[in-house]
Amino acid sequence: MPVDDVLTMGRIGVDLYPQQIGVSLREVRTFEKFLGGSASNVAVAAARYRRRAAVITRTGNDPFGEFLHDALRGFGVDDRFVTPVAGLPTPVTFCEIFPPDDFPLYFYRFPKAPDLEIRASELDLEAIRAARIFWITGTGLSQEPSRTATLEALRARGRSGITVFDLDYRPMFWESREQARRWYAEALPFATVAVGNLDEVDTAVGVRDPKIAAAALHDAGIELAVIKQGPAGVRASRKSGEQVEVPPVPVEVVNGLGAGDAFGGALCHGLLAGWDLEATMRFANAAGAIVASRLACSDAMPTEDEVRERLGVSRA
Repeated sequence: MPVDDVLTMGRIGVDLYPQQIGVSLREVRTFEKFLGGSASNVAVAAARYRRRAAVITRTGNDPFGEFLHDALRGFGVDDRFVTPVAGLPTPVTFCEIFPPDDFPLYFYRFPKAPDLEIRASELDLEAIRAARIFWITGTGLSQEPSRTATLEALRARGRSGITVFDLDYRPMFWESREQARRWYAEALPFATVAVGNLDEVDTAVGVRDPKIAAAALHDAGIELAVIKQGPAGVRASRKSGEQVEVPPVPVEVVNGLGAGDAFGGALCHGLLAGWDLEATMRFANAAGAIVASRLACSDAMPTEDEVRERLGVSRA
């Protein structure tokens, strides 16, 4: 089996997006379904750049689960590590869309999401070690057996290649921020890259100031810290001392959901391509902006040519 460029591990589900914008779910009449879940979206985004991408996750044994397999294959994402869990339904997520900055999410992951049933004994550790980039998420640490499986995968990989920890803090999946911080601290020493917004880095290291937070992430073992600062843009720093800040890309926001996953897939592409830090951050910012200007998440992930057009630059 060829080595994966990007192998992600974590959430998958069906996103149901309203076709009526600016109204509550109480008033919405029609929805369209899409593949969703952060780890799966990042794999889709990477595949758009013609990277060999795969995802480790679980679905229900139901028609929605079959839809997700179809969607992954349609996007060119390898689904060999996606298997059903008996007795648990495929998760469904609804959102409300109030542009430019209010997009409430309603997760239906009951009684438990199948993607939290990933077990250490089921992992293909050889594939995890071999992948050029291995990507895990904070949500994967929120419950057992996924928590143990995620930590086992990180230990087996042993910081080889590029290991990305998407801080991905969702309060509804945790008993408290303090509980999340405890398990984030377990995972950080095994990652080489950490990505998160100000709230997520607060969960990881207990501070929101981006400069102090980046230093704390480096002290925890992170080689590259990428901190999304909202209107202040993105700050990226290497443990070696290199630092860059890039402004956000202006865009008319339609749906802000999925922009972070687009950023993640583009980040993977830039790291694999060996671009300099500023070029990588600008490319990732533009990819996120493109998705924010579109309704969907996975279906909206841009190609490299689309991102370059948005940036006003051509291929080298």
